[in-house]
Amino acid sequence: MSFRNILTAVTLAAVGVLLVGQIRDLLNDPTVWPPDDFIEYWAAAKLTLDGKNPYDANLLLPIQQAGGRDTDEAIMMWNPPWTLTVVLPLGLLPSRGAQLIWFAVNLAATIFCGDRLWRLFGGSANRRWIGCAIAVTAMPSAFALQSGQIGPLLLLGAVLFLECERRGYQFAAGAATVLLAIKPHLAYLIWCAILCDAITRNRWRMILGGAVTGIVCAVFPLLFVPHVWSQFADAMGNRPPEQWMSPTIGTVLRLYADDPKMFWLQFVPVLFGLAWFVGYYWRWAGRWNWTEQVPLLLLVSFVTAPYGAWPFDMVLLLPAAMWLVVRTSEARSLAVAARSDAGVSRAATARERLVIAGLIAVNVGCLVCNLLELTSYQFRWVSPAVLLLYVIGCRKETPKPLGG
Repeated sequence: MSFRNILTAVTLAAVGVLLVGQIRDLLNDPTVWPPDDFIEYWAAAKLTLDGKNPYDANLLLPIQQAGGRDTDEAIMMWNPPWTLTVVLPLGLLPSRGAQLIWFAVNLAATIFCGDRLWRLFGGSANRRWIGCAIAVTAMPSAFALQSGQIGPLLLLGAVLFLECERRGYQFAAGAATVLLAIKPHLAYLIWCAILCDAITRNRWRMILGGAVTGIVCAVFPLLFVPHVWSQFADAMGNRPPEQWMSPTIGTVLRLYADDPKMFWLQFVPVLFGLAWFVGYYWRWAGRWNWTEQVPLLLLVSFVTAPYGAWPFDMVLLLPAAMWLVVRTSEARSLAVAARSDAGVSRAATARERLVIAGLIAVNVGCLVCNLLELTSYQFRWVSPAVLLLYVIGCRKETPKPLGG
């Protein structure tokens, strides 16, 4: 072995020993990184395995307290019951071990998504580390990983959908969207596009894959809790989304109206999102390319979402951010190569600098908001800011037609 290989092996071994020590400390000391939102999935999974109502706050509270969460009020899992199929394995483990495994799974998903998005959008293979770095250092990723939220798995669903669709695995692509369906309102335009694509291009296997996988995931929890769907409906009825101060345009409209009962105002942005989609799909229906379109579909879905869209959910903005980084870098390379047109080179460079600086500013702004301990509602500027940067970054380019 060369000296370099020996040094690498010794370094990895030292890091491994250090990690083992840190993990031992985490397992033994619940005051170090106490469980946050992760506890909602773990407790719901344990109740489900015991055949009890996973949406009952009175049952959840003592389990969450025993699991290390210092709270006087249960943290509810408001996701649909098919989510239980995803989180159910957590209930087989003690709280601390499950928390660390959950963190590892979500971190791995975040790194994988960063790598694959970079390559899917045309980033060079020798710079793929940039994609991983972007995904890991994005503040929404940090929020999701620290709190133990499920956002990285939603992002994984979008990335697996793109990966499978690109390879021609339509059934598997549809199946991957079940992860997005954990919070379906944050990606509602994806469902619209899948339906329209099936109708216009006769690609029904994608819908079949989503339907079959969705039904399996929805039915599986019934083996443990036969009435779980009615229990979910009852929980949502007693504590509907109208009580949440989510950072959405719809919440802004409802607060401006100064009438808490006008919850329907939160869905007004959805109507604008659907209207935009009709025109957008009409324009590109004959030349639809999922890899080109998904970043913008997710971005517009998120900006116009009726509720939710919390800071940790903003990992779904990563495809649009990654698209901008890859495309602006590509535009700069092309402009520099074509030095015969200095004006184009200067314009491309200026646009690239503006977009990259804007993305960095958004990330720093999220960090500042977090350090100031602002409420989630104060993050309502983030997704519109990313949309504005997307418009600027793609001002002189439109999605390439398939085969273009």
